[in-house]
Amino acid sequence: MRPHGTPGNAAVGDVTPAVLAIGRPDFPNALIDTLRCQAGVGHCMVFALSRAGAARCLLDVGNIPIGGDLGAAYAGQFHESDPNRDALFEGKGAAPIVLPAFAPRMYGARYRKMFFVDSGIVDKCATAIWVDDTCFYVNFYRIAAQGRFSDAQRARLRAIAPAISASVARHFQQGSTATADQTLAALFATSALLADLTPREQEVCRRILTGFSSEAISRALGISLHSTLTYRKRAYQRLGISSQNELFAIVLRVLAGPGHLN
Repeated sequence: MRPHGTPGNAAVGDVTPAVLAIGRPDFPNALIDTLRCQAGVGHCMVFALSRAGAARCLLDVGNIPIGGDLGAAYAGQFHESDPNRDALFEGKGAAPIVLPAFAPRMYGARYRKMFFVDSGIVDKCATAIWVDDTCFYVNFYRIAAQGRFSDAQRARLRAIAPAISASVARHFQQGSTATADQTLAALFATSALLADLTPREQEVCRRILTGFSSEAISRALGISLHSTLTYRKRAYQRLGISSQNELFAIVLRVLAGPGHLN
């Protein structure tokens, strides 16, 4: 379910499919579908960079036929000449990094030929997040058939980048076994704000986030509709919110906030 956001919360719920797919085998497809819908992204690649100098390609999904070759080449040697490298490593320990700038002249001749000429890539945006000593570097591309990102698409990527990078990091840390409810249960258990809710209030909120109606929550938990509405009201009061959209916003802030993955 995708809740209707208000102008002040335009990002609320928009990346929910990717967030709820964390830990599942279909995470790559959920991620690229979300990125395609929200900002016209054609292809996404994720790399894990370490302080020791190692690099791995964790994800390659979208419309670039030679994406796998590019991932292997970047992890093998080209990560060392990436013009974004300094910005990535200077950002260690900070909030999610957004790197929207792209210009072919930033790259060396060999790099430019393989990654932009041969592949058909015409535009790129990127974000990253550090977890301990690993930088999860998330790259968004468009190919010639799509043209460059529009200003609106770039703005959209900047808005959702923190939640996207945090989702990617959590997915690759946690493995591909968790259900959406298990993912949300982990978030509720590790966030001081959400953990303050009672167990029943947490159960109700998690089901709200996964698209259950109040009636469906009542059936799933074996309680009356009145009880479900009461738990929801109490949870919202504890959180200082009054709507489902605000609940989504809290979860996305928890997911994207510094230290949430430790």
